[in-house]
Amino acid sequence: MRAIPTLKISISGVRGVVGDSLTPTLLVRFAQAFGTYVGSGTVVIGRDTRTSGEMVKQTVVAGLLSAGCRVVDVGVCPVPTVQVLVRHVGAQGGICITASHNPAEWNALKFIGPDGLFLGPGPARELLDIYHQGEYTKVSGAEMRTVEELEGATDVHVRAILDALGPLPARERKLRVVLDSCNGAGSVVTPRLLEALGAEVFTVNTTPDGLFPRPAEPLPENLGELCAAVREHGADLGLAQDMDADRLAVVDEAGRPVGEDYTLVLAALYVLGREPGPVVANLSTSSALAAAAARFGCELTLSKIGEANVTEEMRRVGAVVGGEGNGGVIYPRINFGRDSLVGAALVLHLLAESGQTVSEILATLPPSFVVKEKLACPSDKIKVALRMVEREYAGYPSDRRDGVKVLLPDGWFLVRGSNTEPIIRVVAEGPTEARAREIVEQVFARVRVAVTS
Repeated sequence: MRAIPTLKISISGVRGVVGDSLTPTLLVRFAQAFGTYVGSGTVVIGRDTRTSGEMVKQTVVAGLLSAGCRVVDVGVCPVPTVQVLVRHVGAQGGICITASHNPAEWNALKFIGPDGLFLGPGPARELLDIYHQGEYTKVSGAEMRTVEELEGATDVHVRAILDALGPLPARERKLRVVLDSCNGAGSVVTPRLLEALGAEVFTVNTTPDGLFPRPAEPLPENLGELCAAVREHGADLGLAQDMDADRLAVVDEAGRPVGEDYTLVLAALYVLGREPGPVVANLSTSSALAAAAARFGCELTLSKIGEANVTEEMRRVGAVVGGEGNGGVIYPRINFGRDSLVGAALVLHLLAESGQTVSEILATLPPSFVVKEKLACPSDKIKVALRMVEREYAGYPSDRRDGVKVLLPDGWFLVRGSNTEPIIRVVAEGPTEARAREIVEQVFARVRVAVTS
């Protein structure tokens, strides 16, 4: 198979390998395009802790200034903090410099609109049109503005959460929490939030130096150190973030990872118990969320994958909570974006107010297990794999809005190309872990043949 491209341009922004496809020239041009798109207005920028972050930031600043923008730099902070600050300062947009869960050699730009939401399909296409046309707004040196460095951005974010949810109810013993931030953007602010809520906090991997102590995705196989720390400290739960702190995974009181799919389930149980209403999630979300919504008589709507697609559908139906099965919790009352800090606060409130453990709460839901696999894949081979799935599983009900999701008698699977990496993903759910793995292995084997032949 030929080499896999290392540049990904999609609704989720532009991502690439630094020093290869993600060049200073490319970054400046995208920043110029965004500056043109927002009409030379105010743009909030923030970054995660990746070692390439400062270089990328400088090129982005250059592009924005050349387009006449006012640049507000909030420094190293989570992606959801940048979203909060866009609204807080009344900016016309924002740029997050982060490759999220991608490996260390990657970096990326994520584009935010004036409402604090990532650009949806229409606006994203408009931005890409400006980029490809290359007709950017340009101002003279006399018209360029200075960069404003805004301190205390994370304080604004923490205060918004505390104002909305308040501290945890008083208990004989504080909730004990172990946090693993992967040395990323949540390393400093998240312990501060957890302590402000009233929890006792222990940490691993919270040095914000951008050095990856584990793979960035908060998947069960990457959380061994966190699981051990939960058992060592006798903690009530463990929390794991990715590099930009928009995703959250939970480890239960026995030091067992429950899977990032259940983060949204736990958060929704708390929200719906207080304000029942519509729920939105993407097509690859666990059916446990449907069970949680049904418990409160609430409707669940499934959208295409990608935060912009989820938030667009949440606005359409007036959802009170939503998110994605990758640990992304969206609670519009605080922040209309995937927010691991908000997710952590909701899960802690659920435990504190119910008096139950994580495992006790999850035991009240029908058993379901989600298993995920991925395979490096050139973009032109993805359609080959999808046509194979359609052909081989033509006898089953399917959903083709985003890849191909096939509904089986005892579960489902989804095959789709990633928006953020040159890979194809296979996700499956079954009533037991063994069955979920069986589904994934069968489908994955066929996908591998399709994309390598």
